[in-house]
Amino acid sequence: MDIDVLTGRAFLPPGAETEASLLTPFRADRSGDRRSPRVAVKANGRILFLSLGDVIAVRAEGNYVSLQRQSGSVLLRESISVLADKLELYGFIRIHRSALVNAAYVEEIRPYSTGEYVLRVKGGKEYTVTRKYKHNMRALAECWIGGSALTCEPRR
Repeated sequence: MDIDVLTGRAFLPPGAETEASLLTPFRADRSGDRRSPRVAVKANGRILFLSLGDVIAVRAEGNYVSLQRQSGSVLLRESISVLADKLELYGFIRIHRSALVNAAYVEEIRPYSTGEYVLRVKGGKEYTVTRKYKHNMRALAECWIGGSALTCEPRR
């Protein structure tokens, strides 16, 4: 049994998994490199190396998830819940039972009268934030200015 570097959880070694695999970190010596993490994604019999900074959103599509980038998307057989846990450390927030967004791409939030929100990312694509996940929007900014007070979360 091996340990997943992203989550610290144990998983079966390659060969014991299904064809489409979990995200596996790319291990290269990048001392001093400040670019976003690069991950290896096993999909469609190939291994693709993606920068997490290029992924705008992750959408569930049945038993698969789609990693959406400006240059297209990659379909991966994985659950959205597993990816939500793994990608939280890299700035992805859950906004819907079937969607995660990269907080770095969020430009605007608009409330609906129903208690839901619309979140717009760079490029103009909009996503619905359901009431169940609206508390996650606090992770979009370190400080919220406006209303009756300035609210800042301490850095961890």
